[in-house]
Amino acid sequence: MITGLDHVQLAAPPGAEGRLRAFYAGVLGMTETPKPPALAARGGCWFEAGTVRLHLGIETTGFRPARKAHPGLRVIGIDAYATRLEAHGTPVTWDDDLPGHRRFHCADPVGNRLEFLEPDGPARP
Repeated sequence: MITGLDHVQLAAPPGAEGRLRAFYAGVLGMTETPKPPALAARGGCWFEAGTVRLHLGIETTGFRPARKAHPGLRVIGIDAYATRLEAHGTPVTWDDDLPGHRRFHCADPVGNRLEFLEPDGPARP
């Protein structure tokens, strides 16, 4: 029986940790969490906000950002998130195709696709 989602992992190229920290912690306001020592030696970084956990792992060969696959991040105050991202030089693309939600997509500093969404009415479970 599946009981929940522990984390989502995205890939990043070697040496990208500084850009990832600036974006995920600095722009999005997530908290960086320490990796266990055996995993920290591999590089990358982990972030969380509320129950959301994102792991950014280093792809040592042939890194290609996820352009279709993506985490969907539910937010409160989606307009403020879009404004904040754009103020930091990250373009957003609004999408009206999901009934009952406002949403947009953007790319993180290494090109991974991210979706931000907020329900129009009362939050759904």
